Amino acid sequence: MLLDAYRDLKYLLNRGYRKRYALEFVANHYRLTKGERYLLARCAFSDEWIYDVRRKLLRPEELGGRVLGIDGFNVLITLESLLEGRAILCEDGLVRDLKYQGRYRLNEGTGRLLHDLARALGGLGLKKAVFFYGSAVPRSGEVKRLTEEAPLLEGVNSEVRLVRSPDFELKAFETVATADIGIISKVPHVFDLAAYVGRLAGWEAGDLFEILGKT
Repeated sequence: MLLDAYRDLKYLLNRGYRKRYALEFVANHYRLTKGERYLLARCAFSDEWIYDVRRKLLRPEELGGRVLGIDGFNVLITLESLLEGRAILCEDGLVRDLKYQGRYRLNEGTGRLLHDLARALGGLGLKKAVFFYGSAVPRSGEVKRLTEEAPLLEGVNSEVRLVRSPDFELKAFETVATADIGIISKVPHVFDLAAYVGRLAGWEAGDLFEILGKT
């Protein structure tokens, strides 16, 4: 049933229907669960979108000498999801979380994630890494401090900013690390930093088509 719902959704998306309304129609028709709706919302796209994003996606070896704008909380949520086995490789080539979590919550594992993140950044040869965290998120100041103190960031030219709208700031960058479609649609290049860190740490994302094939 979920596979049929996916096919119908793709049909509508490829014909220009807005995703919100197409998904609502398909989900109601097939009586999808909340989890199934969320899966398709996060991971199913029109062929045009998939083509555009895959052209923007950069490989790790293409990051050398670039300034990378990092959507801090987006990357942390995705990393946490990878660690918990609740992330999925979507059909546009990006890994996204399935946590139903609107805001990042600082926890005892945050320091470890930032350590892994800093280690990964150190091997990319970046000109600079600029982290953005939303100032309205509870305890965002603490996350900013932890990011600045991540020991392996000492070897990376980096900056951590607390701002009102990370989305607005990131749209001015040429290369960003995020899975947010609103940002991706406005920038020339995107790097899946969370997926890269996950691979280095041995954390595997689920596969959309494996899930669809099992239904």
